[in-house]
Amino acid sequence: MATTYDFPSDLLAGQEELHQVRADLSALLKRLPWSVEPVDGFSDDNGWRKVERPASPGWSQDEQAEVEKLRQRERELAVFVTTHRYWAQFTGSDQVAARSRLKHAHETPPEDEA
Repeated sequence: MATTYDFPSDLLAGQEELHQVRADLSALLKRLPWSVEPVDGFSDDNGWRKVERPASPGWSQDEQAEVEKLRQRERELAVFVTTHRYWAQFTGSDQVAARSRLKHAHETPPEDEA
């Protein structure tokens, strides 16, 4: 049977928001052009594989600000979660297991098969 942890509500909320911020940032970066600055497209087949990129119009000031805002919030949440006072009660592999479990605490546990 897996160990259960009684995570504090603020730690659970911080981890959940961290997951959401990372998902939002990932989705935003996928939507944006590949280069922050405007740059011409290129094709290079001199390496071990061919690399091609279309011309990039760059990111707008609003897009850059949104990315920076999400990255800043991600850093704040990562620090909050990793330095939370809850972790002081664990050491070594117990701490690793508890931290790993927190990352999946929002998931619905699989039903036991009897």
